[in-house]
Amino acid sequence: MKVILLATLAVTLLTAAAAAGSPTLADREAELANTANAERGQMLYESRCFACHSLDADRVGPHHRGVYGRPAGSVEGYAYSTALKRSDIVWNVETLDAWLTNPQALIPGQKMNFRVASPADRLDIIAYLKQESGG
Repeated sequence: MKVILLATLAVTLLTAAAAAGSPTLADREAELANTANAERGQMLYESRCFACHSLDADRVGPHHRGVYGRPAGSVEGYAYSTALKRSDIVWNVETLDAWLTNPQALIPGQKMNFRVASPADRLDIIAYLKQESGG
């Protein structure tokens, strides 16, 4: 009986911990607003992303002004991969963070191979992209 009670308690605690550890989109938006540094994000964007992207011109990758809140694969005239065009992703803090962490894991078959390892760097870049998207 004690074993069953302890096992039940352990499962309950683990479930609560997992739920507490899974931030919602609203939590991530608050984190973006409260801790991210868009100015630093601009510096990171210009040093890491600018070789392939621009805010206003399509290059190797599509332009990024307005990316925050935009459906993936929707820039008119840009030659997206079929995988990206078929995705149902809208770019927000969660999806951009997952994309910058590992684009291939988020959308298998897409063309981008660049990753941003640091969570703080990703959040700052996302803050900059949101700012430049009017958000």
